[in-house]
Amino acid sequence: MDSFEADGNGAAQDSLPPPPPVPPNVVPIKAESDEPAKKKVVLLPMARRGLGSKGQKISILTNHFKVNVGNVDGQFFHYSVSLFYEDGRPVEGKGVGRKVIDRVQETYSSELDGKQFAYDGEKSLFTVGSLPRNKLEFTVVLDEVTSNRTNGNASPDGRDSPNEHDRKRLRRPYHSKTYRVEISFAAKIPMQAIQSALRGQESENSQEALRVLDIILRQHAAKQGCLLVRQSFFQNDPNNFTDIGGGVLGCRGFHSSFRGTQSGLSLNIDVSTTMIVRPGPVVDFLLQNQNAKDPDSLDWTKAKRALKNLRIKVSPTNQEYKITGFSDQFCEDQLFTLKQKSMKNENGEAEALEITVYDYFVNHRNIQLRYSGRMPCINVGKPKRPTYIPIELCSLVSLQRYTKALSTFQRASLVEKSRQKPQERMNVLSNALKNSNYGAEPILRSCGVSISSNFTQVEGRVLPAPRLKVGNGEDFFPRNGRWNFNNKKFVEPSKIERWAVVNFSARCDVNSLVRDLIRCGEMKGIHIDQPFDVFQEMHQNRRAPPMVRVEKMFEEIQSRLPGAPQFLLCLLPDRKNSDLYGPWKRKNLAEFGIVNQCMAPTRVNDQYLTNLLLKINAKLGGLNSMLSIEQTPSIPIVSKAPTMILGMDVSHGSPGQSDVPSIAAVVSSRHWPLISRYRASVRTQSPKLEMIDSLFKRVSDKEDEGILREVLLDFYTSSGKRKPDQIIIFRDGVSESQFNQVLNIELDQIMEACKFLDEAWNPKFVVIVAQKNHHTKFFQQGSPDNVPPGTVIDNKICHPKNNDFYLCAHAGMIGTTRPTHYHVLLDQIGFSADDLQELVHSLSYVYQKSTTAISVVAPICYAHLAASQLGTFMKFEDASETSSSHGGVTAPGAIPVPQLPRLKENVCNSMFFC
Repeated sequence: MDSFEADGNGAAQDSLPPPPPVPPNVVPIKAESDEPAKKKVVLLPMARRGLGSKGQKISILTNHFKVNVGNVDGQFFHYSVSLFYEDGRPVEGKGVGRKVIDRVQETYSSELDGKQFAYDGEKSLFTVGSLPRNKLEFTVVLDEVTSNRTNGNASPDGRDSPNEHDRKRLRRPYHSKTYRVEISFAAKIPMQAIQSALRGQESENSQEALRVLDIILRQHAAKQGCLLVRQSFFQNDPNNFTDIGGGVLGCRGFHSSFRGTQSGLSLNIDVSTTMIVRPGPVVDFLLQNQNAKDPDSLDWTKAKRALKNLRIKVSPTNQEYKITGFSDQFCEDQLFTLKQKSMKNENGEAEALEITVYDYFVNHRNIQLRYSGRMPCINVGKPKRPTYIPIELCSLVSLQRYTKALSTFQRASLVEKSRQKPQERMNVLSNALKNSNYGAEPILRSCGVSISSNFTQVEGRVLPAPRLKVGNGEDFFPRNGRWNFNNKKFVEPSKIERWAVVNFSARCDVNSLVRDLIRCGEMKGIHIDQPFDVFQEMHQNRRAPPMVRVEKMFEEIQSRLPGAPQFLLCLLPDRKNSDLYGPWKRKNLAEFGIVNQCMAPTRVNDQYLTNLLLKINAKLGGLNSMLSIEQTPSIPIVSKAPTMILGMDVSHGSPGQSDVPSIAAVVSSRHWPLISRYRASVRTQSPKLEMIDSLFKRVSDKEDEGILREVLLDFYTSSGKRKPDQIIIFRDGVSESQFNQVLNIELDQIMEACKFLDEAWNPKFVVIVAQKNHHTKFFQQGSPDNVPPGTVIDNKICHPKNNDFYLCAHAGMIGTTRPTHYHVLLDQIGFSADDLQELVHSLSYVYQKSTTAISVVAPICYAHLAASQLGTFMKFEDASETSSSHGGVTAPGAIPVPQLPRLKENVCNSMFFC
């Protein structure tokens, strides 16, 4: 079906001759109309209409600390900063800015009227009140540790004579460098803007004023020697480090930022974790990073990638350098030219001697080398002027971020080691606020900023869990956000008739596994026939590449099965990250259209098999449980008119992978009035592009190849030939700075796709953004437990004007619950606060893969799953291999994007992602 059927109000066309054909390379020019062009209305996030009242009231503490600003009449002055070397070249590197500006402040304090600076480390500087002049120029000299700008023929570490010279160096280890600094006036920001923001009158000034306060916090942390990652600060304290394997440490620090809320300005402080490279000898790091037994088995190509751009300290001089690469040859073979001042040739020039790096350090510098001889040297010089240092003299400096993708095991270890119970987290945060000593920060004092040391108290409400329907018409009441299927049947069980088992060399008793699966299925109401066959992988194929193994297995299946099976159960040898998974899924879904389920048959028991059946039943079109209000149907507003629910998400490549396409997924509800059944459309787009660009893709006057058309047609056919009158969009993964783009780019595309199908059709929209990546946490007053599932908060710490609320739908069993922050950007339908909060809460109970309420609405979770599953179709190089240490990002859209294969018709509308 290509478009919606006419509603019977289409006017009959007058019989005119057909228009002349348009050549393929000509775009017709639209005729100018006499009406004035309609100016496109720019949508902004909506204001809050009211607060919710349903649910049991509960007193809650949150990690926001009240801030008072005394100096409301003051002004921040914004200056732009330019740094140059003595010869006029601009300073490119980031690290030196703070040192230079600190030196300007020390040296020229009187010329600056003793003003304190808030400097962002790059091009912006702020003061309270103005500097004496609008444009100021200064010259400063920085003593710095010898850089790697050495004479090309000098010795490997930039020195050309042995150790008596070293001893002099240690007394005078600095070279000086001269910098020219220009500071010029850019703008004035009244502090009054902060008060305006708190009254809900946000302007560019108010955002800038809060940014200045955040910059002051960053500078405060920088002066204490912290590693800064946006608004999170990490101190060089080994007590905060935890080993997560592979030469990587988890480093615990703190996030702190100022936020405007309904009850005024607050400081949000939270525990934050980042990854750093393990400090210490370079060889130790490489052995751990590559999981190698001894230095002989190291892969030096991998090592070069892992070390590039990291900073090292070199013994015995303790000088610091940045690694630029390795020598081409081993230390004992790598030659360089040493100029010997003590020996002159007939022209009076220093005699040049060809010598190996090893020989130089051992014989000329008298430094013992135990194991570096048979390893490459580390190069800290320029490409054309290398400076070589034996690897055993090099140690990695502390607090250097590890920016590559973590392995599954590293990630699990990091999560496990960084979680904290609510009470422990509260104590840590109280201490962090005390130790940060913001009260002593001179610029905060000159702004009149004072920070309370008490957690802000807010009133929450606990929404009751929705009632669920299971098999045999039974009702079920979840308790503490959980339920189970013991002695219960699925509400809509499927049948498994033509199926087979495929075993990729997993060790298990397949017959007893099948017997237990059939037995568990009967208990849940799923009738499972005996499998047609069990396909065991041939022994000689085990060592073949994954694609070949899958190919061979399918040849075997095709030769022995009479027709395409309805379902395949696949046994994989690895529990996590099996490299067979992607090729197997692609073969089944994109080439044959077969519903399939993978499993790793380690500890298999009835609980495991029930969880497996939850997924299998959903994929085959069944439903495990549903909301009672879906069946009646009596969902406020949603049940009254055809309503489609969308979940949208974009997943990006790992950090540092600038050439891996991003994957956009849109999940949509079907079979209205249900809100428990979904399908997914997934497309690739330019790397790191957050806005979904394929919602509407007009390719001709009649054709649109966008995601939305696919979604709308499916809703129409699955919902009794009804178009949705209401479309509720849940969008994940966008920050506050991108809200306007969601409303004016993505929503615009969705509206265009609707109009393209039917010009007269005007559905109403609700747009809600869900954020998990924030730093607000909740604690129960006087209880060591997490807040109960269903806790909603829409007052005091929420936005001064916009319509947002926090919801903890799930039971936090370990660590501290992270609430989801929902921002309602648009509501054309007119939900009350209670109805909308209850709908969002209910959507956390329709996730078919588990018997728990989940932390974010199911359509968003499904969009994640669909994007990551189809992402495995595209075989990219391992992220940790390809990314550089501080991975650059190419401009979005710089390279052509490979397209994902389309799924076969019989699976594309299924919940294949479960």
